[in-house]
Amino acid sequence: MIKVLIVDDSAVVRQVLSEVLSKDPQIKVIATAGDPLIAKSKMALEWPDVIVLDIEMPRMDGITFLKIIMAERPTPVLICSTLTEKGAETTLQAMAAGAVGYVTKPKLGLKGFLSDSAVDLINNVRVAAQSSPKRFVTAATAKPVEQPAHLQTSAAMLHTTEKIVAIGTSTGGTQALEVVLTALPRVSPGIVIVQHMPEKFTASFASRLNSLCAIEVREARDRDRVIPGCALIAPGGLHMRLTRSGAYYYVNVLDGPPVNRHKPSVDVLFKSAAQVAGRNALGIIMTGMGDDGARGLREMHNAGAYTVAQDEASCVVFGMPKEAIKLDAVDTEQPLEHIAGEIMRYAR
Repeated sequence: MIKVLIVDDSAVVRQVLSEVLSKDPQIKVIATAGDPLIAKSKMALEWPDVIVLDIEMPRMDGITFLKIIMAERPTPVLICSTLTEKGAETTLQAMAAGAVGYVTKPKLGLKGFLSDSAVDLINNVRVAAQSSPKRFVTAATAKPVEQPAHLQTSAAMLHTTEKIVAIGTSTGGTQALEVVLTALPRVSPGIVIVQHMPEKFTASFASRLNSLCAIEVREARDRDRVIPGCALIAPGGLHMRLTRSGAYYYVNVLDGPPVNRHKPSVDVLFKSAAQVAGRNALGIIMTGMGDDGARGLREMHNAGAYTVAQDEASCVVFGMPKEAIKLDAVDTEQPLEHIAGEIMRYAR
């Protein structure tokens, strides 16, 4: 009997995989878990022969969890993710960390795909059960758990399907944001925004935009998750940083001294996006006085993010975009009415 543990944050995937694998009389699904930390507690009770592991999960991503398993007690791991395909960077990273195989999940039609691929899934589990992973100390496996889950960055998992858009603006930004956000469809990337605005004004500003937009717009709260179809606006009088837990992005709303004379500061948001999102982010700097955000956008650009500046003709004040352009932080300059299109092109 092959004992299998399924680790996936989707309840549908856990259910379908359990049903498919249970069709084989020699396979027994002993447990399922919604994230690696839950999986760890279940593994302490009964260790599986094979682990079927997703990559994009909350609290800890699958690559990091795979490294922990291989360092503590090498066990056959079969990766099942939308990110895995032959030659893909994430697949190579998983195999280097010790995975014995992979199955690529489609983004749509999941239940039908898994059912149609039942034979392949069962065969993959059978083959995995016959393998004997070894503990190797390599660049992929050394010291996998020095950082707590809430401090993990893209170094843990190089790629994720989660994409975020970070926008910074000041003078003229209230109107500019209305133009951009009202043009976005309901299905759009998660957005984080710093608009220079006094305390107690951002909540009503967000509420007004929410009434006009297809997407949800609201004032950010600490530990809000950045999700598609939602824009989070930093509260006036507080900074907002992007953080990552596993494969998911969240915001931290926190106090602190002004940066570039502003609180919230665009630089604080952009620099955090560079650190935790890298190329999974789109950075946009729009109309505003001064240079807040210019250096942060350059850090995003250097980390692989795509960066956009509102052009001079459509800006109320060209200060912030101009300073970013001076620092070679900008991939493209666009008129205000084209910025929503840039966001959707990035999403595709």
